Amino acid sequence: MRNPVSEAAVPPAPDRLKFTGSFTQQAPLPQASIDGALDVLMSSRLHRYNTVEGDAGVTARLEETVATWQGRKYCLAVTSGGQAIQIALRAAGVRPGDAVLVNAFTLAPVPGAIEAVGGRAVLVETGDDLRPDLHDLETRVDASGARFLLLSHMRGHAPDMGRLMALADRLGLTVIEDCAHSMGGWVGGVRSGNHGRVACFSSQTYKHVNSGEGGFLVSDDPDLMARATILSGSYMLYARHGASPPEDAFRAVREVTPNLSARMDALRAAVILPQIAGIDHNVAEWNRRHDALADAFRGANRVALPGALPGELRVGSSFQFRVPDFGPEDCARLVRLAAEDGVELKWFGAPEPHGFTSTHKSWRYLEDQSLPNADRVLATLFDMRLPLTFSVEDCRLIGRILLACIEDVATGARKSAAQLSDMGRD
Repeated sequence: MRNPVSEAAVPPAPDRLKFTGSFTQQAPLPQASIDGALDVLMSSRLHRYNTVEGDAGVTARLEETVATWQGRKYCLAVTSGGQAIQIALRAAGVRPGDAVLVNAFTLAPVPGAIEAVGGRAVLVETGDDLRPDLHDLETRVDASGARFLLLSHMRGHAPDMGRLMALADRLGLTVIEDCAHSMGGWVGGVRSGNHGRVACFSSQTYKHVNSGEGGFLVSDDPDLMARATILSGSYMLYARHGASPPEDAFRAVREVTPNLSARMDALRAAVILPQIAGIDHNVAEWNRRHDALADAFRGANRVALPGALPGELRVGSSFQFRVPDFGPEDCARLVRLAAEDGVELKWFGAPEPHGFTSTHKSWRYLEDQSLPNADRVLATLFDMRLPLTFSVEDCRLIGRILLACIEDVATGARKSAAQLSDMGRD
């Protein structure tokens, strides 16, 4: 009986590339964010409505800034991206029992928001390009009678929005956009979030502005935004918002709309406000890194990358690829080998949810739904963050490491440390 071989005891191959960066380390906050946060803390006025006379406060200034940058009339700041979606759904008219269409390829807070407002999520198939299948969407509208579409631009992969909005108009669908992963992107010459009736954004740490948690709604619809503002917990202080509808829009809703107490505080607003001006620059920097990684995969016949739409400016803050010929054991082994070389992959085909990554198969509060194409696509789909703390050369190195790991899995050329440890127990 041989002694087990520990992972630490497995010497690296002399030509094996290693990455030593952190996939969870975000770029430093601007000094203005730190200064703004300190100003709020020193004032002790952390609640958005605890302001001095003549000053609407930093949260109101943030709403005005986001509305101007986004190019929409109204903006509401709330506690999280998930809360933004919940409030948007309720303000748009979703009632308990209503069917709401949503991409099958998304993250758990999206169907979770539908569940939270009492809606019934109807999942839409995913294409090989990771975008929702619009033919399947139309079929599911007919079968469910849905009047709402919660369109999640998952990992920035928005569909052809001109085609989608024409379809929504024909089918009588109200479109609510989830732009947590597409903030700063453009589709068909229109900024992401400016197609639907209302759009939702997130300022969670791994999104395109960082306040730990936080969210926004933007819209040009005064009635919807008046309802959303009251829902967020404005009490009768809605006039203190920076980009809100006129008084007339509130009169019909202010006494019949519940207070859900989901206001953004002044501290988070102060952290976010200086970051808005840098989003477009950061999008360009993310895309330089994404392009460098994509270039490393060009010509790799085992790998499938999602294509781009004509005229699309996607935000490359994350990277997705598939290895269509791999089975479950191959995919699990790729995750292990990449981790040993310092590359953190998320696998959507894993049998159990892990971290932030899950699929409809683990959202067991939903009705069972048949999604054979989504299941096939997600079975071999890998995902990773591209924080701005990575350099372009880091991304090239990650690409080379992943190609080597994929080849090792395909050919059986290298066993993982875990596998070697198992062999030591024979």
